[in-house]
Amino acid sequence: MADSISMKKLVTRLLIVVVAMFVFGFALVPIYDVMCKAFGINGKTAGQYEGEQTVDASRQVRVQFLTTNSVDMPWDFYPKSDELTANPGAVSEMIFIAHNPTDRPMSAQAVPSIAPSAAAAYFHKTECFCFTQQVLQPGQRIEMPVRFIVDRDMPKDVKHLTLSYTLFDITARHPPVAVNTGG
Repeated sequence: MADSISMKKLVTRLLIVVVAMFVFGFALVPIYDVMCKAFGINGKTAGQYEGEQTVDASRQVRVQFLTTNSVDMPWDFYPKSDELTANPGAVSEMIFIAHNPTDRPMSAQAVPSIAPSAAAAYFHKTECFCFTQQVLQPGQRIEMPVRFIVDRDMPKDVKHLTLSYTLFDITARHPPVAVNTGG
């Protein structure tokens, strides 16, 4: 009888631990976002920007563009140019190319990052392919624009920013619809 009671207590405790771990797993993402925002780490860019600024023609910031693919992503993915020079307050644009060399439709999502991370708050995207999932048919190639503004309030000692994107294959989670090309 005593063994049965102690076994029930053990099972109850283990179930409580499992439920607590499950709840903690869901809480990690919001906790992570709050911590990154509070400490200014991770270099995440803010969402879509809709403000206006006057151009500071007396200053220039070099913006470098880097792309990487996640391990399982076979697409070709790159910017048209490795860098550009932007005046704070001016709208700048870079075109990124994506090509699906496979024989199947695929879905992708790009995740951006800014370095140095302290400058992320001063980099405002007005349009970005990273705001939506990209679906490419077999052999399809697209040009994807990124329009952005380097904030006039960015510290004057920051003269170089790096905008990097990692492209992830999300086909398993968001299957694309194949397009019938006729015939």
